Amino acid sequence: MSQAEPTPIDDLHDRPWFTLWYLIFVFMPLLFWSSRPPAAIWASLLACAAFLPLHFRLYRRRDRVQTWLWLPVALIGYALIPFNPGGNTFLIYAFAMAAVVMPARRAIATALLLWLLMATELVLVLPKFGLAASFATITAVIGAMVLGGVIFSRARERRNAELRLTRDEIARLSAMAERERIGRDLHDLLGHTLSLIALKSELAGKLLERKPEAARQQIAEVEQVARQALAQVREAVTGIRSSGLEAELAAARLALLSADVHLDQRLTPLPLSRDAEAALAMALREAVTNILRHAGAQRVEVELQKHGDGVLLRISDDGRGGITGNGNGLTGMRERVTALGGVLLIDSPPGNGTRLELRLPASALAEAAA
Repeated sequence: MSQAEPTPIDDLHDRPWFTLWYLIFVFMPLLFWSSRPPAAIWASLLACAAFLPLHFRLYRRRDRVQTWLWLPVALIGYALIPFNPGGNTFLIYAFAMAAVVMPARRAIATALLLWLLMATELVLVLPKFGLAASFATITAVIGAMVLGGVIFSRARERRNAELRLTRDEIARLSAMAERERIGRDLHDLLGHTLSLIALKSELAGKLLERKPEAARQQIAEVEQVARQALAQVREAVTGIRSSGLEAELAAARLALLSADVHLDQRLTPLPLSRDAEAALAMALREAVTNILRHAGAQRVEVELQKHGDGVLLRISDDGRGGITGNGNGLTGMRERVTALGGVLLIDSPPGNGTRLELRLPASALAEAAA
């Protein structure tokens, strides 16, 4: 198994050049000084120059040194504060770096410790306590927002990665189960049939010279058995190409969850025929695709139940609604349902979501189809 790639740096730290605009706040306090000491200006420029290589090194995702980059960045801020209180900006960068490379609780504890040290330094070096408290408060507020944003982004990225792994695992297990089913179906369909064809062909060969009529009868039976086998193989291939409703529902849940859409499902266990299950699975796939692309929904409900003697699949969402039912996907959905003797109902008032109802007759149940 290949080594997993490191977790990518996200959101705040996706674009290294973009985040550099925060360095403006390093020089902001100097704008309010009546006289700007050259030492403060030069110290600020040197601090920025020392910070830049550390900032860009954070993006070398395979570099283990990045785990400790927050520490020299914080030290740059501490070193600058005696010359310019705008050095608190580097502490905010340090908070963000700690949140990127540490677990959430450890990052919060580290940021709190760094802030306490900075607040103590501000009280010691600034002439007025109120001024020191102002800088410490500003750092706490902005630093907490940056720290929380990075932690939230990492948690979201981790969840998305888990969803991708889960989706891949479901696909792998589905493929394995499908291969096993194909093997069983082919064995059941062709094993007995091919044995019967072989025996009848052998018998026809033996009867060919002595009893030509009996040989012709055996050949005719071989032809009939072969045609039956061909029809069964075609039916099996149709089933192989179609996806089961449960598998489609699992894929829909993952797709909706990755888009932050909640799914409620209420499925009554029903013995569906193969054609009916394939049609309902395709309808569910098309409906979920439309919801993700166009609806802007926050919640989706899927309900399967017995409706009279037949079957009802209801798919509803709380999105923007207003669909006309003339799209290619809905047209194909309607054609598949109609071919089974069912009906597709669409209720989609603008601004009030969409509800699809697929009603199939009693023949959709496997017991009725048998």
